[in-house]
Amino acid sequence: MTKRRALPAPTLVLLLPWLVTAAVFWLYPLVYAAVLSFTKHSTLASTYEWVGVANYTNLLSSDRFWLALSNTTIFTVGTVPVTTALAIALALGVRGQSPRVASLLRSSYFLPSITSLVVIALIFTNLYARDGVINALLSMVGMAGPERGWLLDTSTALPAIMAMDIWISTGYYMVLVLAGMENIPKDLYETARLAGATAWQQFARITLPLLRPTLVFILVLNSIKSFQVFVEIYVMTKGGPLGATTTLVYELYHQAFEQSDMMGQASALAYIIFVILLVFSGIQMHVLRNKTS
Repeated sequence: MTKRRALPAPTLVLLLPWLVTAAVFWLYPLVYAAVLSFTKHSTLASTYEWVGVANYTNLLSSDRFWLALSNTTIFTVGTVPVTTALAIALALGVRGQSPRVASLLRSSYFLPSITSLVVIALIFTNLYARDGVINALLSMVGMAGPERGWLLDTSTALPAIMAMDIWISTGYYMVLVLAGMENIPKDLYETARLAGATAWQQFARITLPLLRPTLVFILVLNSIKSFQVFVEIYVMTKGGPLGATTTLVYELYHQAFEQSDMMGQASALAYIIFVILLVFSGIQMHVLRNKTS
């Protein structure tokens, strides 16, 4: 008596849990936000008023929007290249160590990226205070920090948060760089050394070109993350002082949850952020991939 072979379950049935999850938690909010962006919605009264593209035109004519966009751009442009360069430098330093030392350094550098961002932000808030450790150290060498503290000065608040973000993120991207370096054949370095190539020549002509796919991924990922900066701003400055640290995502939060009748405009802002990130990432990937070819 031959055993009957069970028929495989249809592919649609196997995909059904993922499809339901994607529809409920991704597709529905995406469509709902798109519709909401064309309305004036009051969350307290649960009322909707169709306003067309007025939310978009109001945003694009708002000084607060352009200030938030400027701050976000400064934050992204100021942190992404520095973080990437430091990640490469740390990866090269770690790679040249013994296995035990390299493991210790990797763990030490990576630790900030897995520590609670809220906890780190609160610690740095105290470090940046008027009577904090940073100003105390500066005074010991005859230098003076901002009189009211780093986060209460319009000229230092955003750079201070940027410095903290670089410190947090560098270790994570260092691990990605190390992973990319592991895929580079060691025979290439042996051949280069036999040919008399210096360490810098090996890095410039072997490591960096073959690391470019990894760097493309890092730059796009880091740019998206930096453009969506929010937690640091919310915990440390609430967008102040005088809007010096207001970013696009913090402005979105402000309109959506602190202004009861601006949920529609907040939805429009969310779609503007989405389009900016989509265009920026596409250009970035196109340029970097062309350089690798």
